[in-house]
This record gives sequence, C-alpha cells and structure tokens, in this order.
Amino acid sequence: MAKVVSINVSDKKGVVKTPVKEGTFIKDHGIEGDAHGGKWHRQVSLLAQESIDYAMKKDGLELTPGMFAENLTTEGVVLHELPVGTKVRIGETLQEVTQIGKKCHSKCEIYFKTGDCVMPREGIFTAVLKGGAIKVGDPVEIMKE
Repeated sequence: MAKVVSINVSDKKGVVKTPVKEGTFIKDHGIEGDAHGGKWHRQVSLLAQESIDYAMKKDGLELTPGMFAENLTTEGVVLHELPVGTKVRIGETLQEVTQIGKKCHSKCEIYFKTGDCVMPREGIFTAVLKGGAIKVGDPVEIMKE
C-alpha cells in the first residue's frame, strides 16, 4: 500500500524543508505555512522515497525527506509515471496532478554536491481540490476515473 512517509514545510523558498508529523492542506492553496503555497498549479510538491533511495545509492550521500524541498515524501507509488490530471486521495485531501518534473533554474545544494538532482525528473506537483489533514502514515490512493 502506498503511504506518506514525511510531510515537509519551510517558510522560505529555496531551502531544505523541515519534517512535521501532520500538515493542514488548504483547497486552492497547498500546505498551511509553506512558502510554496498559493493560487497556482504547483501548490504541493511530492517525491517518492524510492527516488531519494536511488539518489543515495547512486551518489553515496545520506539524504533525508525534505532535502529536495518536497512537501510530501511517499512510498509505494511511482509518482512520476502518473499522468497530469490524475486525482490522488491523501489523508483527508483530494489532489490533482498538475505537473511532472520541473525546470531547475537555480541549482540546489544537492545538485552542487552530486552534479544531479532527481526532483526535476521525478518530482510531481499537485493542486489541492479538497483540503484537510495529512499525517505521516496516511495512505496514498490513486483514484480511478
């Protein structure tokens, strides 16, 4: 079963996010208290623990959730293979995939250490359709149309 392994927030853009036990997600905004929230298509960022594990093995670094500035770290689902428009139920929320990957304009700390970063290729972004709480351990359910 796919699940949330970490919820991560920061009050500033461009920094590593700090894990929290629970997050409040606001419709049409994102996670409460996170600098990336707002009325746009990249309200919540997600990255799979499997992608982080791959980067650790490849680069020999100790990497933890939030280091890629993702809001949600998941396990058990290949996020970057979900088509745009896919609806995902996570905790009390309903979210819609709006973007796969991103262009990395300013290289992050991990890129400078390793010469690579998985977030631009394997991270995804969602918009919050229905707000609510998400806790570590909550299931991640891909909705079938």
